[in-house]
Amino acid sequence: MGNSNGKPVSFSDEVNLNHFRLLRVVGKGAFGKVRIVERKDTQLTFALKYIRKDEVVRSESVRNILRERRMLEHLNYQFICNLRYSFQDIEYMYLVVDLMNGGDLRFHISRKTFTEEAVRFWIAELGCALRYIHKQGIIHRDVKPDNVLLDSEGHIHLADFNVASDFTPGRPLTSKSGTLAYLAPEVYKGHGYGPGADWWSLGVLFYECIYNKRPFEGSTQTTLATQITKASPSFPVTQPPVSMPCLHAISSALEEDPAKRMGAASFHSFTDNPFFRAIDFEALERKEVEPVFVPSSEKTNFDATYDLEELLLEEAPLEARARRQKPREPLKEDASEKEIREDDLYKMIETQFTPFDYTTAAYAGALDPNASNTGSPTDWTQPAPMTASQNQSDGSGARSIGRRSTSRKRKGSGQPPSLSGSPPMPSNHPPLPNGQGSNSQSGGYRQASSSHSAQAKAPLSPYQASYSRPQRPTGTRKESTSGGMQVTLDEMGSWSELAKQDATLPADAKLEVATKPSGGMLSFLGRKKGRGHSPKPQERGILGKEGARVVISSGE
Repeated sequence: MGNSNGKPVSFSDEVNLNHFRLLRVVGKGAFGKVRIVERKDTQLTFALKYIRKDEVVRSESVRNILRERRMLEHLNYQFICNLRYSFQDIEYMYLVVDLMNGGDLRFHISRKTFTEEAVRFWIAELGCALRYIHKQGIIHRDVKPDNVLLDSEGHIHLADFNVASDFTPGRPLTSKSGTLAYLAPEVYKGHGYGPGADWWSLGVLFYECIYNKRPFEGSTQTTLATQITKASPSFPVTQPPVSMPCLHAISSALEEDPAKRMGAASFHSFTDNPFFRAIDFEALERKEVEPVFVPSSEKTNFDATYDLEELLLEEAPLEARARRQKPREPLKEDASEKEIREDDLYKMIETQFTPFDYTTAAYAGALDPNASNTGSPTDWTQPAPMTASQNQSDGSGARSIGRRSTSRKRKGSGQPPSLSGSPPMPSNHPPLPNGQGSNSQSGGYRQASSSHSAQAKAPLSPYQASYSRPQRPTGTRKESTSGGMQVTLDEMGSWSELAKQDATLPADAKLEVATKPSGGMLSFLGRKKGRGHSPKPQERGILGKEGARVVISSGE
């Protein structure tokens, strides 16, 4: 599969679709699809998210796409899906991000039941990602398993900033944007919300990874909203049981009051929670803590349905459309108000969805410190102001943060020692929700793996109240042994094999229900569900098949 039209390709030209070889489709969103592409000159693989202009104009979602494009340009972090290229043609807008072969969390938790140790690792890295974007003055607003992607080594990456918004401390957001089942109580109450809403969504995801179901469910939007605003989740009794520290952590994340919510109150309230206290978070950010679960390299971690849909159901796949595009017709003199509005949106795309190439512009400069946000947060299209004091680099030079291991063995002692340790475990724990006992048999509360023994040192500094954007650090790039691209940034990042973008639900989306196999012509591709439970772990980090943590009672 490819998009070669026989003409020579000039790679000195501005980046465009002809620079890439089109491979398989791995995802589907509201306005387009996601597919693996290969850069023809370097043979590096990426994920290409292509977005139909007519669809975003028709739904008046142009500002969301432009905001996502602008935010991604200014985000550089090892647990974020980072932008590599952006460009457009007559019919499409294109976002090219690093390819992540591990699939998304939804794919994995819908097929397997994972150990507490594996879930703890995911939540810890996601917590670091939330702290990072909040420091940049951004709220994600759609944290859910579909938007959390795994790379080939098992590290997580937060993706899909389609409904994300800038925010300013003291200026709460009010729009109900995101996926309803993951919205925080304060979002439903309508009195304004801040970064704490993302920590609530993380708590819902946390619960879902443990119990394979969401904590709040309802047959209607009204019922669901009522359940969430009550903020009283039930904790089922299971076999094997969920450990006391894990239950306490989930309960703390699903705290109704943002001022008391784990992670929202302060980042220290997250790292110092008994369930996460054993993790050395500084080593975690340097990727010196080995992932518990590593996605299979021998199996596909994507749904093959998307690729066949492109082949069988699309009247004109991307390759053919790229060769047959016609210029948009000029606006007629007697155009209707709707046509004038649509023409304005097309022009907005053409002027504001600017080309981006990380090899020449990604880390070269800083944002305009005089720029400021105006208007409603949902309409902002300019970056927030930045202060030089927030620069992540300390002047000590570039340092490789993302130490990757292609083996599933423990890392040796050849790595540099950790810069910090973890406080000792407390002798007693906070009380459990719903009166559950402490005689856990799950064995889920274990010391996180690391290359050296952690020593008790001071915890990380509390979550800062300043959310100014830092200047972009300089960086170096090199080809990784796995064939991907590795970028090393001063103090804040190294990435390879990132980012498959998945479906995004727009603001005020309809109630999301559990996905079921399609009943159409491609339904034969749906995976056959396993037995009710499988007590035999198949690999590290996996408790068994879906349902391996058997619910004995509802806990209500």
